[in-house]
Amino acid sequence: MIKINLLESVTDRQNTAVVTVEKKVASPMTRLLLMSAAVTVLLTAVIGWDIVSTQMAKTEAEKELENQKQIALQLEAVMKEQKDLEQKINNIDSRINAIKQLRSTQAGPSAVLEALKERIVMTPGLYLESVEQKGDQLTITGNSPDESVVTQFGRSLEFSSGLFSNLNIETQRKEVAVAVASPDGNAPRAELVNFKIVCAYTPSKASGDGNQNGAVPANAPNTAPHANQPQVAKNQ
Repeated sequence: MIKINLLESVTDRQNTAVVTVEKKVASPMTRLLLMSAAVTVLLTAVIGWDIVSTQMAKTEAEKELENQKQIALQLEAVMKEQKDLEQKINNIDSRINAIKQLRSTQAGPSAVLEALKERIVMTPGLYLESVEQKGDQLTITGNSPDESVVTQFGRSLEFSSGLFSNLNIETQRKEVAVAVASPDGNAPRAELVNFKIVCAYTPSKASGDGNQNGAVPANAPNTAPHANQPQVAKNQ
């Protein structure tokens, strides 16, 4: 009877296959191919991840750019609104300044007349003909039958704590005919003193505790013009 060992034959066949595979793997060409395939797979994976990550970064950058554009538009609108508000404020300030200037201009003549009125009331017999104001310069013309009245009026302007300053007083005597006739038929004549006062009017320099009502100090010098002089000029 013939005996066949099947187990040994299978083992032998498996060992033969393993040896064949080992021989193939041990071949330099096979190793090169395997390494090339591994490197290719790894490189492909790296490149793919880089592409994906780059695409994601690009999308995020585009979103951020869009947000920045929206913020820039909002900021531009706010700046435009701020500019409009500043222009409106400047216009309002210009109107306020114009109103203040107009009020000061309107109040100027009335303030001058009020200041003169206070002093004329204290000097009866004084008659004004004209009052002219050019800037800070004031020109007053008038007349009085009594020269001392003109002197008193000039002193009230002089001692006004800076309200009226740099006075220049000019007086001139003039004889005028009286309307009532005398018994002998000759018209009597009277003497009239014409005066012209040029001074500076600066209400900002007048102190609050000064002599604003035109009262003359007791030790004030006598500035009356000489009786024989037809025209007297006084400079301070």
